[in-house]
Amino acid sequence: MSVSMDQLEAFVAAAEHGSFSAAGRALRKAQSAVSTQVANLEEDLGLQLFNRSGRNPVLTSAGERLLLEAKVILDRREHLIGVASSFEARVETRLVAAIDELYPDRELGAVFSEFVSHFPHVELELLFPMMEDVSCLVLDGKADVGVTWRQYSRPAELGFQILGSVPLKMVCAKDHPLAKADVGWEELKRHRQIMVAMRSEGRAKQRLRMAAEVWWVESQWVILRLVRHGIGWALIPDHIIEHSRSAADLVTPDLQFGDGQFPVVLEMVWHKQRPCGPAAKWLRQRLAATKTRCLRVNSTSLQLED
Repeated sequence: MSVSMDQLEAFVAAAEHGSFSAAGRALRKAQSAVSTQVANLEEDLGLQLFNRSGRNPVLTSAGERLLLEAKVILDRREHLIGVASSFEARVETRLVAAIDELYPDRELGAVFSEFVSHFPHVELELLFPMMEDVSCLVLDGKADVGVTWRQYSRPAELGFQILGSVPLKMVCAKDHPLAKADVGWEELKRHRQIMVAMRSEGRAKQRLRMAAEVWWVESQWVILRLVRHGIGWALIPDHIIEHSRSAADLVTPDLQFGDGQFPVVLEMVWHKQRPCGPAAKWLRQRLAATKTRCLRVNSTSLQLED
């Protein structure tokens, strides 16, 4: 049995366009050439794909089933050609991005929908580590691009660009002792705080610690569930609060100090000594260009290292 791509292409075109003549026009071939390709395919498969008793050919039950398979094969052919073209253009075959959960998820959807239109054949892996864990992954070569909290100290091998800041809000359950107006600094210190944990030990882990007693959790979403049950209070970004089912059961008390906002600066990091392919370069430029209401950028504080 021998089945060619031309036969499958003629079969799919005839099925999609409703006739051999319409398929011929779509493929820029003579009607007779399309009819012959389909007839040869039926002979090679030992199956009738079209019922030709009417004015136009109609798929048989076997034809309907094999049409799906033929489309898959033709799609994979296009994919193979696309991957080969990517190699020719020296586009990476795989890219790993490590993004802290503080980065607004609504922006991630927009960024990577554009990414896939530019680089449809690049295999992407998205990791969501916390704080300095992002930089560790980039430094170790396990991630090509990272978005993390701005660090107190940064390895010389890492380049960086400040993307903006994300404000955190202090939240607690409605029946928590802090769920009242004019909460003071000393009161925060007396009640359990639930904080984001990371695998590596560094100064960033303690950066927003205020309470004497702390629980460490590796997920902002789980933190909100714990806060909802009155286990403690936490500092959470707006975009996570808005999308959480726990939001209706939480309150944001007024504080006696400041405006109740705890801004965290986010920065993009990459390894200076590792080659940057077209996909990684595009992603870095796209992340740097992102402006959102949650990601506020102070133009006087932007810094860039090559």
